[in-house]
Amino acid sequence: MVFLGGLRSDMEGSKALFLQSWAEASGRAFVRFDYSGHGQSPGRFAEGCIGDWLADAGAVLQAATRGPQVLVGSSMGGWIALALARARPDLVAGLVGIAAAPDFTEDDFWARMSPDQQAALMAGRSVFFPSDQGEPFEITRRMIEDGRENLVLRAPLDLPFPVRLLHGTADASVPVSLALRLMDHAASPDLRLTLVKGADHRFSSPECLDLIRAAIEGLPRGNAL
Repeated sequence: MVFLGGLRSDMEGSKALFLQSWAEASGRAFVRFDYSGHGQSPGRFAEGCIGDWLADAGAVLQAATRGPQVLVGSSMGGWIALALARARPDLVAGLVGIAAAPDFTEDDFWARMSPDQQAALMAGRSVFFPSDQGEPFEITRRMIEDGRENLVLRAPLDLPFPVRLLHGTADASVPVSLALRLMDHAASPDLRLTLVKGADHRFSSPECLDLIRAAIEGLPRGNAL
């Protein structure tokens, strides 16, 4: 398995650590890592963009694994997983999206900006959004423009392997409507969406963690290095 974390998350999060512990106990190979500008990796978050973090994930997949893998993407990591799978379906045995947030730079960040904020951004000034993670999100023109180069919901999305999507109905960051849109848009021989009433965006209660584990157990195993 390869775990792909969310925006401004790191590899020390509860889902990543839970999955590593379970993987070790069940004899599965497991990789977790920090994107540039996240956690222990160097770089400044505000200077990064989806393309950078997608490249990071691709480099890890190439360097630390061999053959098809199970990708587990949380929030932004769900977008990264989908983009990786679109580019290299031969390297993917299955995909689990946890509150997956594809195309959020366009459909959330850009869409939420006022005309004045959009104009300021295109003039090269950052726009800041409040965050429940402490410091506000700094959004740059590069993040928005790069995001447009990596959108996955605007063109056919062929996922020729099993896909499991998990989403909480109380998710205040990524609406359930996006999970339904992704399910309708993607083409897969075996795609299932599980909605959990009352679960929030973190999706890290003991019950939710068990659902993640069960979703992965139902997929073909990837290859170990």
